Amino acid sequence: MVAGDPSGPGGLQCEASKGSNFMNEPQILVLGGGCFWCTEAVYVKVRGVTDVESAYANGHTERPTYEDVCSGTTGYNEVVRLTYDPSIISTRQLLEIFFVVHDPTQLNRQGHDMGTQYRSGIYFTTPEQQQVAQDLIREMSQDKVFGGAPIVTEVQPLAAYWPAEAYHQDFFERNPNQGYCLAVAAPKVAKFRKTFAALVRA
Repeated sequence: MVAGDPSGPGGLQCEASKGSNFMNEPQILVLGGGCFWCTEAVYVKVRGVTDVESAYANGHTERPTYEDVCSGTTGYNEVVRLTYDPSIISTRQLLEIFFVVHDPTQLNRQGHDMGTQYRSGIYFTTPEQQQVAQDLIREMSQDKVFGGAPIVTEVQPLAAYWPAEAYHQDFFERNPNQGYCLAVAAPKVAKFRKTFAALVRA
C-alpha cells in the first residue's frame, strides 16, 4: 500500500468523514502501544480481526524507514493497523485489549523502549471510534484503573500512514525465540490470552 491509495491514508480519511455509513463494513483502527512487534503479536490472535499491519503513523516526512523513525526526528509512531469485523468484535473490545497489554501512563516509552516512536496512541478513522476511545479513557480515569496515574494516550485522526518494512510484518510469528520476543512480546500475548480468553481466535 502507498499513500494516496484508496486503502491508504486518503481512503481512511475519506471513511472518517462518512462516519456511520461504514459501520456495517470492515473497519480500520490504528494503535500505537510501544514496539509494533509486540502489539501485532497480540492482535493477530484476536477473533474478528482480519488483518494486522505494522506501520508508521502521524509523522511529518514521506516514506520513513525504520532507522528514520528510531531517530526520533520524524514524529512517527510505531503502530499496527487493524482491519476488523464490527459484527464480531467491537471497537471498545479492541481498546480494552489495548489498555491491558500496554501501559498508557508511560509518556513516550514502553518499558525499556524509549522515544516518541513508542508513545501510546489511538488513531481513529471514524467519529464513532473517536467517541469510544474518549469515553473509555474518561471512564478509566474516573475509576483510577491505573492507580490514579494520568493516562497519556493521544487520540487523534489518522494522518500520515506508511507500512513498515516487510521484515517487520509477522515478526513474532516468524521469530518466536528471538530474545526481545521472548522477553517482551510473549508475556503480552500470554496476558491477552488469560484476560480475554473469549476473544482469542479459534
